[in-house]
Amino acid sequence: MSLRRALALAACGLAGGSVLFSAVAVGKQPARGGGGDAEPRPGGSPAASVPPASAAPPGLLLLPPAAASCPPAPGWIERPAGTGGYWDSNWDRREPLALINLKKKNEETGEEELASRLNRYKAKATRHIFLIRHSQYNVDGWADKDRTLTPLGREQAELTGQRLASLGLKFDQIVYSSMTRATETTEIISKHLPGVKKISTDLLREGAPIEPDPPVSHWKPEAVQYYEDGARIEAAFRNFIHRADVKQEEDSYEIFVCHANVIRYIVCRALQFPPEGWLRMSLNNGSITHLVIRPNGRVALRTLGDTGFMPPDKITRT
Repeated sequence: MSLRRALALAACGLAGGSVLFSAVAVGKQPARGGGGDAEPRPGGSPAASVPPASAAPPGLLLLPPAAASCPPAPGWIERPAGTGGYWDSNWDRREPLALINLKKKNEETGEEELASRLNRYKAKATRHIFLIRHSQYNVDGWADKDRTLTPLGREQAELTGQRLASLGLKFDQIVYSSMTRATETTEIISKHLPGVKKISTDLLREGAPIEPDPPVSHWKPEAVQYYEDGARIEAAFRNFIHRADVKQEEDSYEIFVCHANVIRYIVCRALQFPPEGWLRMSLNNGSITHLVIRPNGRVALRTLGDTGFMPPDKITRT
């Protein structure tokens, strides 16, 4: 690939589909031994020393947007021009304005009727989501049933359960992955939270949510695994991560015991960060991640992978 073509493609990636002129250095390398940037030398030709107003400065190449055919921008970076940032208020498809038919607006009462209808769809409570990564387990197990918690893993689960109990919150439920290591972690944690109902689900099982960016060399699942696991993990996000139901009157506190890949993907999706960045985070065994979903749909991350309640010699990341 030619240098000009490579630079043009780089401009496309930066532009994300918008009009962009990129100034890219293509001149000679700075002279060595001077300790700083190379300076223009006297005695050069007038054309080189005094560039026309429309020309690029010496050593720079202007790339117009037509220099290459830019692919369409990924969905997560499509945003209104000039905003500098974008929050999709209807990310969970529960935004009141999106749930009513504005064409049926009452002509006599006008805005009062609209406000009344909106109130019927507005959430009133806040949801607190506690995402727990399972404890350390036997990674040499051949099948899932053989990948049980190690003795240290059981200690970690006890510490996580004690930490959750110490918060003094009235937890509503524990939803957990049906995989062995998550199930055993849940059983230990639940001893510290008597009376809290438990629900097992296959949606939260570990998997490959989406191809990470940047890629890593030590973990390369087959493309079909992203296709199969990705749809399931996205379904888990849509099923469990959303603002409170309109019928919910009080704030809720819910625990989800699952896996590192699932948790990291959920965090990216909930915060509307590029989901391809999930592998840029790391989570310890038995760690606690706390998401808050407000009635207006705003999401906040209180803690990510907290294990500060564990002694240093009990912390692992397997």
